Amino acid sequence: MNAIALNSSMFNGARVVGPAIAGILVAKIGEGWCFFVNGISYIAVIIGLLMMKVDCVRRSKSDSPLDDIIEGFLWVRHTGPIRALLLLLGLVSLVGMPYTVLMPVFADRILHGGARGLGILMGFTGIGALFGALTLAVKTGVKGLGKWISICCAGFGVSLIAFAFSKNFWLSALLLIPVGFFIMLQMACSNTLIQAMVPDALRGRVMAVYSMMFMGMAPFGALLGGALADRLGAPIAVATGGLASIIGSIWFGKQLPVFRGEARQLIIAQATAGGEPAEEMTVRVVQ
Repeated sequence: MNAIALNSSMFNGARVVGPAIAGILVAKIGEGWCFFVNGISYIAVIIGLLMMKVDCVRRSKSDSPLDDIIEGFLWVRHTGPIRALLLLLGLVSLVGMPYTVLMPVFADRILHGGARGLGILMGFTGIGALFGALTLAVKTGVKGLGKWISICCAGFGVSLIAFAFSKNFWLSALLLIPVGFFIMLQMACSNTLIQAMVPDALRGRVMAVYSMMFMGMAPFGALLGGALADRLGAPIAVATGGLASIIGSIWFGKQLPVFRGEARQLIIAQATAGGEPAEEMTVRVVQ
């Protein structure tokens, strides 16, 4: 949990600083140079990856990559808590996250802030997301994370609807703090619960499904959000995503009592396999 929170903190700390700098640079030197600097920055990423020394698991020659992929999907499909978490994640990524794609419309046409305003709005989103990551960092166990996810999804939807209909620039910026806070806390809590439940042998495949639902749905969400914004306007498109997120949170909340026992057993099984006494882990399992 702390590792996931640290990863999210680093990511969102950069989200606070990056958009603010980019907003200034876009106004001064234009978008092209910003994209150029962004591309150059990936050299550091490549160097970091080359420096990593990872012990690779030897695969049997009889193993088929396609069979492995199918096995991962089948495990997700037949594991109720994982399936519910990923479905909620996919829903929010599809209908809720397109607000980021429509942010330039809000910054320029609705709030009249231009490129500088866009940087400020995205920076405030990053501040909220950073607080969300730090909130997870202070938690000492997985107990109650299921309820957190449901509450955060609803809070994200309500904040998004309020932002959609705000006409004041600074009020909109402030509303983006809870938007960023709730969505990041939901994503990080979902990541934590999934990794606590999934067996090591399936971790890579299940996290690939997680990434597919989180980031893979985003392009389709952007297409959907753009189409709705073109026909109904950006505020209606964003508010619709917020409403769908609230409905998703209600559905997930109703699923919690159904999958609670199965989730508890999965977490205890993985903790025991990792060497932690089951008695100690039982105190920290999800409620």
